[in-house]
This record gives sequence, C-alpha cells and structure tokens, in this order.
Amino acid sequence: MTSRERVLKTVNFQEPDRVPIDLGGMKASGIAASTYSRLMTKLGIGAPTRILDPRFMIAEVGEEMRRRFRVDVVPLDLSCITAAVRPRSEWMPRRIFDGSPVLFPPGTRLREESDGGVTLLAADGSPTTFRMPSGGYYFDDTSFNRGDGIEPAKFKPQSDIPEESLRMMAEYAENLYRSTDYALLGWGFGVCFMGLSLITDRSNNVTQGMPDEWMMMLMTEKETCHELMDRSVEATISCLKLVTQAVGDSCFAWGIASDDSGTQRCEFISPDLWAEMIKPHYAKLCGWIHANTPFKTFLHSCGSIPKLIPHWIEAGVDILNPIQTSAAGMDPRTLKTLHGRKLVFWGGGCDTQSVLPNATPEKVREHVRERMRVFAPGGGFVFTQVHNIQAKVPPENVVAMLDAAYEFGGY
Repeated sequence: MTSRERVLKTVNFQEPDRVPIDLGGMKASGIAASTYSRLMTKLGIGAPTRILDPRFMIAEVGEEMRRRFRVDVVPLDLSCITAAVRPRSEWMPRRIFDGSPVLFPPGTRLREESDGGVTLLAADGSPTTFRMPSGGYYFDDTSFNRGDGIEPAKFKPQSDIPEESLRMMAEYAENLYRSTDYALLGWGFGVCFMGLSLITDRSNNVTQGMPDEWMMMLMTEKETCHELMDRSVEATISCLKLVTQAVGDSCFAWGIASDDSGTQRCEFISPDLWAEMIKPHYAKLCGWIHANTPFKTFLHSCGSIPKLIPHWIEAGVDILNPIQTSAAGMDPRTLKTLHGRKLVFWGGGCDTQSVLPNATPEKVREHVRERMRVFAPGGGFVFTQVHNIQAKVPPENVVAMLDAAYEFGGY
C-alpha cells in the first residue's frame, strides 16, 4: 500500500495496512533544527539541516529521514514553496545555539543585538517583532498586545494570489504528486479567530495582534466581530478557489485554521461564546470546502479543548491536530470513545512535554505502544507526536518513538 493510499483510508475511517506516520507534514508536526541535526549525526545522514521556517526554528525533513522512519506525509505549505525550489547555493549557512550548522532560507535577514539576541529582519532590512534571546531556541513574537488597538477598517486579508505564485504552486504540487507516493497536506490562507497562532499569516488574523482586545470585542462588539470574521472567510475562499485550480486533487486535506483555543487546564474561550460567535464562520468555510474541493478540513489547536471539539465537528472540521493529551480533559481513551468515528486525530502519539524529552528510549517505546492501542482501532488516526519535537530532546528517544510507531502501527 502506498503512503497516499494509506492516509486516504485512514482519514476516511478505514483501517489500512498500518497507521500512517507524519514527521514534518506541517509546522506543528516537525522537529527542532538542533535536534534534527543531532538525529542526522546519529543516523549517519550527511545532508545539511535546512530551516523550514526561521520563526519556529524547525527543520525541513529530508528524503533520507522520511525513508528511514517510513513517513507518509509531505507538506504543501504555500509559505515555504518559494524557498524550497531555490538551489542549495542560495541557502544561508549559520550556527545556532548548540553549535549545529544549519541553512536558513534564501533571503533570510538577521541582526545581532548587543545583548547577544537576534532579531529577524524584513526583506527591506527593517526589524520585525520576532526576536530570539541569547542562547534561545526559536524566535518569540514580541508584538502580541502591544499595538494601538484593533482597527476594523485596516483589516484587509489577502484575497488574491499573483499569477507567478500560482504557477510555482502548481508546478511544485504536480512534481510532488507525480514523483512520489506521499500524501500531500496543503496549508495556506487559513483563518485565525483566536489570534495566538503563528502558522496563519498575521495579515489574515482578525485580532491584528491584539487577542486580549479581540476577546472582549467578542462579547461587546458582536456585529463588528462577525463582519471581520466573514471578511476573513470570504478572503480565504477567494484564495482557495485559485489554489484548487492550481493544485487540483493532489492534496487530501487543507489547513483551514490555526487557532489555538486552550490553555493547559481548559478552553480559554467559553464554548457557548465560541458557538455563538465563531462557529458560523467555521461552518461557512468548511461547507464551501466540502462542496467545492476534494479536501478534508484540517484544524490546528493546542491545549485543553474537550468542550470545543463537538462544536468543531458540527461545523465541519474533519481532522484535528496536535491532540495535546497532557492537557486537562484530553485523555486519549475518552477522546477516541467520544469522537473516534467523527474526527481524525492527527497527533497525540507521544507526549512531548514530559515523556519524549525525559523518559528512557524503552519508556518512550512503551508509551507509543499504548497510544497505538488506544487511537489506532477503526482508522481515523495519523501518528505524530504532540506538536513539534523540541530542542535538546535526545535523538535516541526520537528514534525510539518513530520506530515504535511503525512497529506497533500494523492492523
């Protein structure tokens, strides 16, 4: 069975030959560049580590790594295609906090600060709000809740795609689809109605960098919020019409939203308020995608979100990531029992907060084995860890996790 066939069966709640494996299929199922470099050294892979996205400092997962761990998914992330097609000579060499040599995407501009930190610069050389402290592992966005307030008139989400970008997108998707048997996961132009995720571009984020003000507006300025969210959805649909023309049916799913909605302990928005204000807009977007494209709808949200999951399902969300099982109310057995025939769980395969960084390889292996026993039956489960594998995770633990996913993933 090919990877593409395996994933398609799984997202349609059928049992393929084994559970599909994802590593790096999106920006929340990847691996820190430093850990990736050490993993390549351990495995004897000599290719350089390329940074997929400087803000997150996660690695682009290479073909040798995919084959070694029998990975089934590759990203079709529109924000990364321009860099991905550039020759190696244009990628920028640099050493990161632990001395690992990496390559930054072409055109990346960095500024060393006097305190040892690094600021990410825009293409014109002006400083962005992304800053990495001295010895840091990734860039922090320092702009949240530091703006001048939400100005509805200034919210202009992208609603068109340049012809050159569409051509590049079409060629890249066709090459991946024709030359590999991987399942392609699409991402780009999604919505963000909670404001805390960086996977969705800020220009399409209704909070305009002010999530605290936005949360109050959801209760006090409902009409304005509905208008802004509808504007966002309409812009997304306009872009996805063009995307669908460009990539056809090469992707099995598309990321509709990166919308972190939970803390470690609970949802940080009232489920009733979410249902009243945000659910109609999710439903409109998901409904359009289901009626006009071949894509499943893919949602990313971290945290404790058990009371929101039923609303997401009703709104038309097909796939949920990353399944933060260490958060309150996110017990794997309960989730599988309640929603395992309605929602595909893309993640939850290994706890990255306590188990993966701290346990022995043997403990990691048994942990993955137990997760497979819970999530795998009946399909509807793609193995990946909870969010990205962080810096300083022992490479032997990564090997143990991914090898266990294959060993215990058979049906």
